[in-house]
Amino acid sequence: MLKTLAGLVAELRAVGIPVSPTEHIDAAAALGHTAVEDRAAVKAALAATLVKDAGHWQAFSTVFDLYFAGRRRDLRLPSDVADSEDAKGGDGGGVLGGLTGEELAELLYRALRDGDQVMTRAIAAELVDRYAGIEPGRRVAGTYYLFKSLRPVNLEGILARLRAEQAEAGASPMDNQLANLDYEGRVDRFRSEVESEIRERMVADRGPEDVARTLRHPLPEDVDFLNATRADAAAIREALRPLARKLASRLARKRRSHRDAPLDFRHTMRKSLSTGGIPVELVFRKPHPSRPELIVIADISGSVATFASFTLQLVYALRSEFARVRCFVFVDGIDEVTELMEKADDLAEVTHSINRGSSAVWLSGRSDYGHALRTFQRRWGDQVRSRSTVLILGDARNNYLHPREDSLASIAERAKTLYWLNPERVAMWNDGDSIIGKYAPYCDGVYECRNIRQLRQFVEQLD
Repeated sequence: MLKTLAGLVAELRAVGIPVSPTEHIDAAAALGHTAVEDRAAVKAALAATLVKDAGHWQAFSTVFDLYFAGRRRDLRLPSDVADSEDAKGGDGGGVLGGLTGEELAELLYRALRDGDQVMTRAIAAELVDRYAGIEPGRRVAGTYYLFKSLRPVNLEGILARLRAEQAEAGASPMDNQLANLDYEGRVDRFRSEVESEIRERMVADRGPEDVARTLRHPLPEDVDFLNATRADAAAIREALRPLARKLASRLARKRRSHRDAPLDFRHTMRKSLSTGGIPVELVFRKPHPSRPELIVIADISGSVATFASFTLQLVYALRSEFARVRCFVFVDGIDEVTELMEKADDLAEVTHSINRGSSAVWLSGRSDYGHALRTFQRRWGDQVRSRSTVLILGDARNNYLHPREDSLASIAERAKTLYWLNPERVAMWNDGDSIIGKYAPYCDGVYECRNIRQLRQFVEQLD
């Protein structure tokens, strides 16, 4: 058991979940007080000692299933279930193995409708036996096996039947909605059951370490913005919300810590009475700084389109955290979209409005940082104030056009602070048409920001 735990901890560290030696020791101690035959209890004990972030739960669950797979249950049906009419074919011949594909799908429909977990587990094992076609020794993640196993039963069709049957029941709209959510949960659990069954068999064939390498996937905070898939996007958006609040509080704290508070003469003299009229201890007025203003200038060109969508999400989340958030987007032209951000109910509406028409594209539709910065400086430069924090988001790839560093210098001179977040790796900076080196001297900081983890590090260093 301790060897298995060591393998699990090593894999958690490999995928990016931090596990300290002390936490490893705590997990081993927790197993000593847990009934090891109770798989759910073991999983709960290890999660309590090893997982510190809710966003890491899914990765932990996957790794746990690999290293503590075993045989989760005896997949043979109990005798009372095996003898039931549902488990038999129409002519009463045999258990699940004797059913046709259509009969198995119908049996699954009834089991999901009735919430029969024993039957759905048995059907999951039968589907994998019959359709997965698992090839011993083949180093794959099992996605195709899952597709082949589920295709004959058409889960979407079963879910549609369940919804239609519920609609015909004549229940209230609220009851229908709750029932449909319950059915969706049952279908999702069945899909996970089939996936777990496939994973168990691959582990039995190749071992947990080898399977883990094929299943390894970066945590949401380590997914590159520029390479994020649709599935990754939701997790990244969830991680952005708390970061927005933290970013606002850090910038406000930084402003307070750098403000020179005036001397409170009256309170200083009053305090000096205890020392014979000698002002040994000076008293300063408590600063009451106003909430900072944020100006975001974001590149939305094709090369950083995915990054731009997440930066807009960040700006959208920041609206309530600053006294004023102004947002500008550019390609070779530049346009302010602050009003869109303020009026829109969700980010999708903002994105649609920007795509429908804006001045962000001026001439060629290719990134021109120089023209965009010069236009910003001429049109809005006088509105940048000493309380303004300017955040520029982009890869600084200028298609070999004039950089106009003087425009950025003018903006930086008027702003309180100016930061640049670049979604490219540092090794790619100043290579080809990248001119980040020309802009860096005018910034208070230039940071590689390829993923949520690096964005969090940027926020943390603002102290």
